[in-house]
Amino acid sequence: MHPNMTPDLNDAVLMASVAAKTQTVRALLARIAAEFSPAGLANSLGAEDMVLTDLILKDKLPIEIFSLDTGRLPAETYDLMGRLKRHYGLLLTLYYPAHENVEAFTRHHGINGFYDSVDNRKACCHARKVEPLQRALKGKKAWITGMRAEQAESRAALPQQAFDSGNGLEKFNPLADWTEQEVWAYIRSRDVPYNRLHDKGYPSIGCAPCTRAIQPGEHVRAGRWWWEEPAGKECGLHVSKV
Repeated sequence: MHPNMTPDLNDAVLMASVAAKTQTVRALLARIAAEFSPAGLANSLGAEDMVLTDLILKDKLPIEIFSLDTGRLPAETYDLMGRLKRHYGLLLTLYYPAHENVEAFTRHHGINGFYDSVDNRKACCHARKVEPLQRALKGKKAWITGMRAEQAESRAALPQQAFDSGNGLEKFNPLADWTEQEVWAYIRSRDVPYNRLHDKGYPSIGCAPCTRAIQPGEHVRAGRWWWEEPAGKECGLHVSKV
């Protein structure tokens, strides 16, 4: 277990902060459901998305919870999908890559061609994640993510709400100001199901070939596309188009 993932639940200051921020997020989610319907939570099955899933389901909000099955997810991620059904009765809505896009990529670059260059990796992400997300968001007025500002340099100025010009709808990041410690305090105090890879040193989880555990002292997203330069490591889902 990464040390940042073991909050002291006896820390009154921490728990008070989590309680206050939870109420703020609940109010925001309720506003999204009321003012931006239909809306959807893009659940990548990481810790942050499990916090939002728990809040949406417990408050019985009419917000679709969907996930992108890239076809190369870790076994632990699929296991969590099953536990969601047992714990909440939630059957995730899954969106898959268009087979012709994946076939075109592998024919040109090989099954693991994403290791060869940043451009190849981004092309793979586009086929397996960006295009399916575009279909998932079609007809929606808003989408919700579990992104936090402290996760990466590219997210440092992350707002709670902004217009997503690329997808033509509002985008909400309700946990933008949460710390990793607050996320885990929420999960552990409420017995929220989470991805078992977090117990193996994976603070950020994506496709199996593109994600590794991190070492003590490494940045929380150091395990994502670890062969690339740290700055600007995004898959394309959260890159603004101006």
